Order: sequence, then structure tokens, then C-alpha cells
Amino acid sequence: MNEILKEARLIQDEIIEIRRRIHREPELGFEETKTSELIKKYLEKLDIETKVIAKTGIVGTLKGNGEKTIAIRADIDALPIQEENDVPYSSLVPGKMHACGHDVHTAITLGAAKLLSQKKDKLMGNVKFIFQPAEETTGGAKPMLEAGAFENPKVDAIIGLHVDPDLQVGQIGYTYGKAYASSDMFDINVIGRSSHGAEPHKSVDPIVISANIINMIQTVVSRESNPLEPLVITIGSIEGGYARNIVAGKVHMSGIIRMLNEENRDMIVAKVENIAKKTAELMGGKAEFRRIEGYPCLINDSRMVNILRLSALGIVGEENIKNVLPTLGVEDFAYYLKKVPGCFYKLGCGNKELGIDKPIHNNMFDVDENCIAYGIAVHVSTVLNFLKDGISKGNRQKRILKDLLNYSDTL
Repeated sequence: MNEILKEARLIQDEIIEIRRRIHREPELGFEETKTSELIKKYLEKLDIETKVIAKTGIVGTLKGNGEKTIAIRADIDALPIQEENDVPYSSLVPGKMHACGHDVHTAITLGAAKLLSQKKDKLMGNVKFIFQPAEETTGGAKPMLEAGAFENPKVDAIIGLHVDPDLQVGQIGYTYGKAYASSDMFDINVIGRSSHGAEPHKSVDPIVISANIINMIQTVVSRESNPLEPLVITIGSIEGGYARNIVAGKVHMSGIIRMLNEENRDMIVAKVENIAKKTAELMGGKAEFRRIEGYPCLINDSRMVNILRLSALGIVGEENIKNVLPTLGVEDFAYYLKKVPGCFYKLGCGNKELGIDKPIHNNMFDVDENCIAYGIAVHVSTVLNFLKDGISKGNRQKRILKDLLNYSDTL
């Protein structure tokens, strides 16, 4: 068994208990005071320098013997979901639940901090542990960066993970390049003129206008974008009218645009806005458009993915390292990757035999906690390989993959 995995398994019970404690007391974005305090105290016991930033965020810095610095990021917030799992560590807070695995991400990163702190004298650089609030809501990554999470010492690269129930325990998923979509939310107010339903000629019907806008917006996907570049435009809500025999005066719609082509974001949003306004104008009404810019596209650095794959090789074996497709979900880890190269990977947490297969954001989501040791080991191994440039002489597996580290294309 890999030595780092052995070390991770020695502390697994301790880290599982931390995960369960966090799971029992879930906190929403920028409210994670108990979680933040737990993290701070644990890092301080490891003699890791800590500071609180961005309200409830924590940055721990472990200084080794070198100038390079790599960061590990964990998100710490929960979701406004009522948990339905019948387990000893089920949420004790009504209407709140760790349904996305952030409790696991946090525990794994604390475990990695413990193992790396034991190797402090041999570390060929520094490690920052970034515990970030509010990934699920407004996005805590930007406030963390604005508060100096990447400074003193300056971060050169970053890694992070997300548990994935579609992968089984002991499996690692990677994606080269574009891994998560960008998102742009929008609101459209369609303004018409109300009248009695018996006299529609005296009205400008915003519901009919809205129906045409919805149909026309879908042509942006089907006729104005490259079909080989994923793009989804969803109208998620529509409200208008108050009686069956009255033509409404106003309709409100809200939607979201998700895409993997970061360069075309502004253009696509502009097309949606133009369609809304011009369609309403042609039909005698008016449309107001508001864009709420969401997270950028998450783009993994190819060399960092190579180092991740190399690191996972000795822990889970080549057969358990899976190339996974990009998703149109979003992840604010993307903001960190705008600043430095990095890799965001998937950690298998599913176990079909135990019935642990519910998707994230489900009120019965759970993980096979045996995934925690694998997450710790892969994090630690990736950090060590990055700090020594990914290659250790004399290791046959690493020599075999030497060319892989310099290969920047998708394999």
C-alpha cells in the first residue's frame, strides 16, 4: 500500500469524526462561524499560522524549505435543504444540510494539513490551506482573493476536489481544460398594456410577447452558437397576470445562461438581451433586461492535471483514474484559476452496494466515508509532487510518466 495512503488511514477515524461534527451543525454562506472556529483551532494545534478573512474564511499557512507555494482549497458552507437521512450524524439544524459534500472537503483538507505538518522539515516549499465560505450562494472565492488569500506568501498553484457519487470510492476523476461552465443569470420585465379579455385589441399582451421571447431565445442555442460548444439557456420562472379574463400589464421572467466558451459570454448575453427588447418592441411592448454575472468557466491547467494524475497513480492505480466529461454546473474555484494554474478534480464517494448513490443537492445525499483517506492521500501526494516539480528520481512509475508532465493536450 502507498505510504501516504497508510498515513491517511491512520488518521481516518479522527478526520471522519470532524466531518460528522461539521455535518451535524451545517451553516449557510458567510454564517459559518462554528465551522470556521473548528478549523482555526485544529490548524493552530498543528502549529499552522492562521488568519480569518472574508468574514468566515480561514487561511492557514505551513512554511517549509523553499520559495514555491501551493494552496489547497476547501469550501465550508451548507445548503438550505432539510436532511432526510437516518444516520447518527444527521443534521441537527432544521432546513440546513451538507448536501454537497463541503463537510467532506473541509475534513479532507484538515487531514492533509495534519500529514503535511508532520513533513514540515522536508517540505520543499509552502502550503496554504484555504477554507472558503459561500461557494453555494454569492461566491466566497472572490472575497477571499480580495482579502489577500493568495498573498504573503504568494501562491503559485492551487488544487481542490469535489466528491462525486457517480464515481466509486477509490476512484479519481480528472478533466483537462474546461471542466465547469460559466453562468450568467438574467431578469426580463415585459411591459405591455392591460385590458379586459373581451377587448384584446385595446391591449398589448405581455404574456404573448413573453411566449415569443422564450421561443426566440432558444434560437441562440440552436442557430447562433457552435453546436460543438455546449450552451444552455433556461427560463426558470415566469410570472404575469392575476385573472383569467384580464390581459396582463406586465410579465417577469428569470433565467440563466450556462456555457463552456468563456470568450463568447458577453456576445451570447447581448444576443438574449437584444432578442427580448426587439421582440417586445415589434409587438408593441417594451422589455427591460438585467444581467447578473455569475461564475466564470473553470479551466484546469494541463500540467497541474498531469501532476494530479501522477500523484493519484500510486494511490488508487491507473485503472481507477477516470477521465470525466465537463459539466454545465458551476464552481467558484474558477476564480482561483484565473489567478494561478491549478487542478480541480473529482473524488469518488459512491458505494452502490451500500446504497450510497444519491446525487449532490439531494436531501438524502451521503458519502462512503472511506473516500476521506483517498482524498487526503491524493491531496498530500499532489502537493509534494508539485513542490519537487512532479518527478522523484528512482521511482519507476514517475519515470514512466515523465513525458506526461510535459504534455499539455487532452489525453
